[in-house]
Amino acid sequence: MDGDDEHPRVDGTLTLWNDDRGFGFVTTDIGGRRVFVHISAFPRAAGRPLVGDSLSFEIDTASDGRCSARHVSLASAVIGTQHSTAERLSRAAAEPVFARRRSPLRRLLAARGPASFDYLAIIGFFLVYVFASLLWPMPLWVIGVYLMTSILSFIAYAADKKAATTGGWRISESSLLALGIIGGWPGAIVGQQRFRHKTRKAGFRSAFWGTVVLNVLAFVTFSALLSAQLRGSS
Repeated sequence: MDGDDEHPRVDGTLTLWNDDRGFGFVTTDIGGRRVFVHISAFPRAAGRPLVGDSLSFEIDTASDGRCSARHVSLASAVIGTQHSTAERLSRAAAEPVFARRRSPLRRLLAARGPASFDYLAIIGFFLVYVFASLLWPMPLWVIGVYLMTSILSFIAYAADKKAATTGGWRISESSLLALGIIGGWPGAIVGQQRFRHKTRKAGFRSAFWGTVVLNVLAFVTFSALLSAQLRGSS
């Protein structure tokens, strides 16, 4: 162990890892303690973890007594050198072809790029909303729906992030996507970036941005139809 007295670093081995869900368990070298670890605890530059990786980390204890690893790094001096090239190639070969041959768009969405990329979507939608309001005047409850669902989405991401790090009850991805498609996606973006949650998984990222596009298209269509209805009744 090394580090300060308050948060000493602990050495251990990754003994269980669910790559699809981005979490697993590491067993400490001393005492054999089993500690939960989430992908967000690893440095951004690190590759995907492998069972058997030797790790160095700090242990964070929540108020309910559950422990999780944080500030994780590979114990070796050079990231990615612990496993032989043959072993990593063997793992890659075991993956489905579609998982290895992702399109450039999926690779872009899977990577954790600058947060400004995601926030630009919110700014862009604000401009779309202003432009649509000038063309088709809308009632205030429309923006109210976006505000309320965004708040709910932000809370949902916060709760799911906490559950992921403490091993609690998770919120399904379909529920998170549903909140986004009904108008909560701006709050979802803020929650994703604020809690570093759901920012790496390619499948979810693709589905999420699909819901954003569908929602914006639905908003524009709804605005035009609502305006036509209001004009027809006046």
